[in-house]
Amino acid sequence: MRVFVTGASGHIGLPVVRDLLAAGHTVVGLDRYAASAEQVAATGATVLKNTIDDVDALQAAAREADGVIHLAFKHDLALAGGDFAGAVAADLRTVEAIGSAMAGTNKPFVNTTGTMLLAHSVRGRTGTEDDRGQEGGNPRVASEGISQKFAERGVRASIMRLAPTVHSSLDHHGFIPMIVAAARKNGFSFYVGEGAARWPAVHTLDAARLYRLALESAPAGTHVHAAAEEGVAFRAIAEAIGRGLGPPAKSVTAEEATASVGPFLGMITQLDNPTSSARTRELLGWKPEHANLIEDIAAGHYFAS
Repeated sequence: MRVFVTGASGHIGLPVVRDLLAAGHTVVGLDRYAASAEQVAATGATVLKNTIDDVDALQAAAREADGVIHLAFKHDLALAGGDFAGAVAADLRTVEAIGSAMAGTNKPFVNTTGTMLLAHSVRGRTGTEDDRGQEGGNPRVASEGISQKFAERGVRASIMRLAPTVHSSLDHHGFIPMIVAAARKNGFSFYVGEGAARWPAVHTLDAARLYRLALESAPAGTHVHAAAEEGVAFRAIAEAIGRGLGPPAKSVTAEEATASVGPFLGMITQLDNPTSSARTRELLGWKPEHANLIEDIAAGHYFAS
């Protein structure tokens, strides 16, 4: 299968490309930077040097492909630039463009959102693949709605909900590195209240494998949960970071968390998001086999720089 992958040089995208190639697929990877494009080319993939803002190029690549995996997201705009709404809008344009180019083909299109979009709509229990995000609760819900629309228009569209912690030695810009950086700056690792909020987690390489499995066989309209661990208590995460850095973790108030890491990350650290992947495993035969989150933090690579 000829697979078009957006975000091909990312910490998830590059392992996805490698996994696809190892399974015998050919890959065209979208990348906007010369240095990272070289990494994609080194895998044996073909590089399309462009951005998700070029709708014509996106649609041409989607038409020429046998399947598409969409991983690109403007994280720099959302986090460093503080324009999460702008990053979401760019993502919606991308999903709409790719889906429109694939309508009526029955080709697979794996879109990407996150399990966190269930945190506002599923409370007091573990979220499942059947659950839907609450409109207005998380801006990424709209991306899932567009995917479902194309699933009804002859695209084998599936939705990959990534755990908030996709962890490994390749993870340099995710939530764990952000929390580690804040702990270094503040001199302590924190959790809010009792630290009972739970985050699902998945190793990067296990997530990469799941993308391929979804591309190959997920039915149209399927929600796929990349959650190897259902929920790791945030206190356990903070304590693991504390052990890695030295100063012990400590409890803070919600207001202190916001002052420590800003309103966005301060809010995220308080979200309870236990998420099941039982149906995903049964449907696609997915068997996570790499280190869990606490083991990965203990390995020390998050504290190397």
